[in-house]
Amino acid sequence: MKFAFKTIAACVLLTGATGLFAQSGQTVKIAFIDPLSGPFANVGQNQLKSWQFVSEKLSGVKNPAGVKFEVVGFDNKGSPQESLNSLKAAIDQGFRYVTQGNGSGAALAISGAIAKHNERNPGKEVVFLNYAAVDPALTNEKCDYWHFRLDADTSMKMEALTAFMKDQPKVKNVYLLNQNYSHGQQVAKFFKEGIARKRPDVKIVGEDLHPIGQVKDFSPYVAKIKQSGADTIVTGNWGADLTLLVKALNDAGLKLPMYTYYAQVTGTPKALAAGGDSEVYVIAYGHANHTGEIGAFVADYKKKFNDDYYTFATYNGINLMGAAIAKAKSTDPVKVAAALEGLSVKSFAGEVQMRKSDHQLQQSMFVTKWQKVDAKNPYSVENTGYTFVPVKQMDAYVASTPTSCQMKRPG
Repeated sequence: MKFAFKTIAACVLLTGATGLFAQSGQTVKIAFIDPLSGPFANVGQNQLKSWQFVSEKLSGVKNPAGVKFEVVGFDNKGSPQESLNSLKAAIDQGFRYVTQGNGSGAALAISGAIAKHNERNPGKEVVFLNYAAVDPALTNEKCDYWHFRLDADTSMKMEALTAFMKDQPKVKNVYLLNQNYSHGQQVAKFFKEGIARKRPDVKIVGEDLHPIGQVKDFSPYVAKIKQSGADTIVTGNWGADLTLLVKALNDAGLKLPMYTYYAQVTGTPKALAAGGDSEVYVIAYGHANHTGEIGAFVADYKKKFNDDYYTFATYNGINLMGAAIAKAKSTDPVKVAAALEGLSVKSFAGEVQMRKSDHQLQQSMFVTKWQKVDAKNPYSVENTGYTFVPVKQMDAYVASTPTSCQMKRPG
């Protein structure tokens, strides 16, 4: 009888252990949907490599779930409509996890389409990991249960940036130059609101919104900036639209402090270096000179691709996925989505948490400044001899903004 009870107990323990590691060894496939051709292809290709690189690094025993991550690229050409075509192709091929980031218009289209798909196809649900589309609407009035944002939204970054700028006495007359779509419009909006609260003496002496990805010569905009008497530029531009702006500033010999979101992104550092020393700041959730595991990732990425690893959301995303799958004891998107809500993991800059109320990751923010490499900050961005040095780190609560999300959960 004692032997029988021991045998039953052993079987129960074995069953529990098997359930705990049921997902171990499985492959979790993630569809990457972003521009791999067109004016922003260099950014998209870098970020696809980043997802694939981190997935390889953190697969198997390197994550608590013991799963293998595999990321496959789909070219959306920067278009919301092409994003929907890519999403359909990915779902048809069996992908249950999707990631995208370059363009909030594409993100809104994907989020809406996934919500409809999941409602109509129970048992075939898809989860959306948004790693860089920063329109606040995605975690406010247009929030959706299946959408999880890994980046800080535009309002969060601007809350942190204006908290830094209020203590910069040189900032008096600001020119706003942004891309004419939701992100660029919101950079301007939230800057005006934030600086009015913190430094009401600062004046907006000029403002422009330009077509995204279409301007080949920014010299007319630079002429307007010069004529305005601005002492500071604030821009949310990214990719070619920021690189070409920097080139036009260089050509005009106009050296103004510039506060940016994406000066570290592919192509722009080389343009900055061509102009020599300049006062350029970036607001972001990471920087080029981290140490520890993420510092090793940055070095390994450079060695493998001769390129910069700067999309640290890929690291947080895979870590969160591994922790959520382990918590759910399953790779089923329904169970993983539930496990992601409120989940905290250790990151390269302290703890990060996926806020349950709106699925917006809460994380610390950094202001970094462009300068020549030195002993303390040795990483050479795009092999230029320059780097982005952290000058201020802000705890998550500083950048955290409230949400109007009314989350509708399944069931």
